[in-house]
Amino acid sequence: MTPVWAITSSSSLAVVAQIFPRSSSRREILPRQPSDSPRYFVTMSKDSSLDPIFHQKRTLRSKVRKDLKGMNASQRSQEDIAIQNIVLESSWFKSTERLCVYISCDALREVNTSKILSEILSGPAEGQTLIRKKLYVPRVEDRNSHMRMLHISTIDDLIPNSMNILEPAPVDGDGIQREDVVQAGDPVDLFLLPGLAFDRSGRRLGRGGGYYDLLLKKYQELATEQKWKQPLLVGLSYSVQIMDEGVIPVTPNDVPVDALVSPDGVIPISLRAFERMTE
Repeated sequence: MTPVWAITSSSSLAVVAQIFPRSSSRREILPRQPSDSPRYFVTMSKDSSLDPIFHQKRTLRSKVRKDLKGMNASQRSQEDIAIQNIVLESSWFKSTERLCVYISCDALREVNTSKILSEILSGPAEGQTLIRKKLYVPRVEDRNSHMRMLHISTIDDLIPNSMNILEPAPVDGDGIQREDVVQAGDPVDLFLLPGLAFDRSGRRLGRGGGYYDLLLKKYQELATEQKWKQPLLVGLSYSVQIMDEGVIPVTPNDVPVDALVSPDGVIPISLRAFERMTE
């Protein structure tokens, strides 16, 4: 019988995360020329209005949502399995010691991360020499784009919020505050990120809240101050969510990703991704 873990609220089923059988097939890294250009976007002068950009984003979000709704359950399940297996079988994931991973929400049609989370929290199998990874997951604090990444060590650390999305309680069972990734003494190596769409130049289209962009900017500034290596930012994407290069409109506040993982393989974009993902 395939193992599952599930958490429910009193009113409805909050999450049932299926742990899928692992595929033995391997995916190739999809070729793309690296760039050593700085990883930021400048879209317009400071005295220009951003309203046209926001309008373009809203239009693109509407299109992508329709495309996602057009995916049947079987296709989504197959792509979920493929994407998670690519991540779990990769050398850059296996070598990661500390990482941030989003908790997927089926209602939002995000790429499923339940198998990735389960394998991280279960730790290395008996006889393996791998070090157990330290995991941080998101907790939304308010409606002002404030989100934290808090450390968890077991799936029981997660509770459904008001939208039935799982997130960590701010304190553990002993009443101790959970460690915030921006207050940790050691840097994280990797962020696995959701998105409504991505393009092949690394642009990410979120859902309009700005939560991830604000958090990522804050963490990148911290890494610079501490003289840490910048973490690898990797978006997980269904096939229909990947756009051609430069299609997604951006503002100066948007943080690009270093690479994408799709059902067809890894798409390294930044020079950092080529150095770490093609070793």
